[in-house]
Amino acid sequence: MTQTYFEWLSQASPSVQLQQMISGHWIAQAIGVAAELGIADLLADGSRSSDDLAKAAGCDSGALYRLLRALASLGIFTEIESKRFGLTSMAEVLRADASASQRSRAIQTCSDVQWRTWGQLGYSVRSGRTAFEHIFGMNQWEYRERNPEVNARFNASETSLVTQVANAVASAYDFSGISRLVDVGGSHGALLIAILSVNPELRAVLFDLPHVVEGAREPLVSAGLLERCEIVGGDMFEAVPSGGDAYLLSRIIHGWDGDHAVDILANCRRVMGPHGKLLWQKKSLFLETPLPTAS
Repeated sequence: MTQTYFEWLSQASPSVQLQQMISGHWIAQAIGVAAELGIADLLADGSRSSDDLAKAAGCDSGALYRLLRALASLGIFTEIESKRFGLTSMAEVLRADASASQRSRAIQTCSDVQWRTWGQLGYSVRSGRTAFEHIFGMNQWEYRERNPEVNARFNASETSLVTQVANAVASAYDFSGISRLVDVGGSHGALLIAILSVNPELRAVLFDLPHVVEGAREPLVSAGLLERCEIVGGDMFEAVPSGGDAYLLSRIIHGWDGDHAVDILANCRRVMGPHGKLLWQKKSLFLETPLPTAS
């Protein structure tokens, strides 16, 4: 039986393993290009030749063939016969319509903006400052507001990521004691939609920057939940909506330094009642935390 790339790597010497890690950006870019070209979607109905795929994707046939061979060696796509490729289990999740799709995530992660920012990691480590601001002259939120295409790509990536854990969170936590939930920094509402769907008595507020929540109306309408969810635009560093029994911070706090994190939490504490709850999520953790009484 032929070894997979990961089986081979696990048995390789430390030097070879490190060499593969150093070259990891090659793999990331290969996946990102395949995702951007929509190759997995083009293979949804069955295998196709690399020439046919190149014509459909509008790219060079020879270059695409080499890209697909490289990805097939990693278990992403499979070369069924010479120059004919099909999907594998990993390639399936590069489809836009996959239940746990990674397509938006791959496109966002390998985009020019992200690539340039991570290329300046050394600057951040040496200076303690943000590489993004060093390169673009503004923070990432301001940049996305001024660049709708970049903003759309980021929001699609975040929605994809949240969707993978949303149903688990909605089912695992008991929201029955909460009548009004405020989702702070909730983007397009993927997590909130999952929560509202299984808690019919719950009402909610979706809060994020104005240019972000502009894209939340359509998903809420499609889910039939707009009447139960108020959409509010604002800045969480200035204030958050009042009147919530609980405040949800999903993948928010970890993205800021200590001072900014305190500002967000203080703004939540300021508008919460004495029995209010803070629900926060970081990666796979979803926790309930009582906040101290405001001084």
